[in-house]
Amino acid sequence: MINFLRAKPSSLLVATIFAISAVSMAGCSNSNETKAVDRLEEAEALARVKALEARAETLKGNMPAASDMSASAGGGDAAGAAGGKPAINMPDESTIPDDERGAAIRRGLQIVNHTYKEMPNNVGNQLNCTSCHLGNGSEAFAAPWNGLPGIFPIYRSRGGRINSLQERVNGCFERSMDGKALDLGSYDMNAIISYMTWLSQDMPVGVSPEGRGFVKVNKELEPNPETGEKLFAEKCSVCHGDNGEGQYNDDGTYIYPAVAGDKSFNDGAGMARTYTAAAFIKGKMPFGQGNTLSDQEAVDIAAYFTHLPRPVKANKDKDWPNGDAPKDVRR
Repeated sequence: MINFLRAKPSSLLVATIFAISAVSMAGCSNSNETKAVDRLEEAEALARVKALEARAETLKGNMPAASDMSASAGGGDAAGAAGGKPAINMPDESTIPDDERGAAIRRGLQIVNHTYKEMPNNVGNQLNCTSCHLGNGSEAFAAPWNGLPGIFPIYRSRGGRINSLQERVNGCFERSMDGKALDLGSYDMNAIISYMTWLSQDMPVGVSPEGRGFVKVNKELEPNPETGEKLFAEKCSVCHGDNGEGQYNDDGTYIYPAVAGDKSFNDGAGMARTYTAAAFIKGKMPFGQGNTLSDQEAVDIAAYFTHLPRPVKANKDKDWPNGDAPKDVRR
């Protein structure tokens, strides 16, 4: 089937090229009586042939090899096309359909941008999903959701089992939102998944896009929280407050989210881990100045603020049941 799909576009083009070429050759005349209109038709036919040949070369260049397709189906990091991994982009909102599915997509977008206002029974702090998943959840290297519906279910070592995307979302509600899980079949859960699926409309199934997760930092660096405290005061406190408490409006919405205290994520969240937080900081902070800190500075800042007072996640001892916990996990 793969070979058929690969061969079909080029074979159709070749057949078409031959057909047009035959017509053009048949229409050619060496007679001095050839009319101008005939020559015009010949020129147009030859132009169409050249255009089709160019199109065939383009298709050939963009067609992934069979091995690439197999790797994609297996959930690996194979490139979605010859040029590399698919890029992360926010689709135009005009592509949201005007029907029931579109209503669910819009509801999902509303939830992720206003999570603690829209889901007060499931959120225990004052954060939104997009506090960390920047740009409507569609910003490269800010844990974007583009492509995730085609990657999940996957094995996750924290739980030691295969997780569905819905379970992964609930993990965020219980940890990053310091709240309660949604019912897996609820309208709001399906709305969130519908929104993530809409974000992924141009993503090949099973391929991790370029920019998934965060940037990489050196996890061998030794954290220095004392230096991190000084750096936090210098580079972070103007937005997030002296103690990481954030800045909030009178109506409870934030100007800048809390990164510590009871309005922030609990100590079981991924962002409470030194190297995970450092990767986010390195790529995206200070806000609008991503990739201006060194790995060491990012690690030091993360070591400081992740260990500031914050809500405690119950049953953290059950995480990583197979004994393969990363070294920065909170216990």
